[in-house]
Amino acid sequence: MTPILDSRRLLAFATLARIGSFTLAAKELHLTQSAVSHAIKALEDELGLRLFERRGRRVALTPAGEHLLIRAQRILAEMQDARADLAALVQ
Repeated sequence: MTPILDSRRLLAFATLARIGSFTLAAKELHLTQSAVSHAIKALEDELGLRLFERRGRRVALTPAGEHLLIRAQRILAEMQDARADLAALVQ
């Protein structure tokens, strides 16, 4: 069975893709830069694909990264919707 994608790694990936900086993504996620870097490396290793091109302190998506970003955004939005729906049940 193929393992499923880790939501924390997907969030780190989508945040880094949007911001373009490990440092700023880490600040937004309230993580260390090292934690974001490890999450991205683990995701790339798991998928066997480079998702970002490193350009000094900035990063840019590879074609594979662009493809994953579309799906990651949908997955993360669905997860937020599910949480909101469940929260509404409590009220």
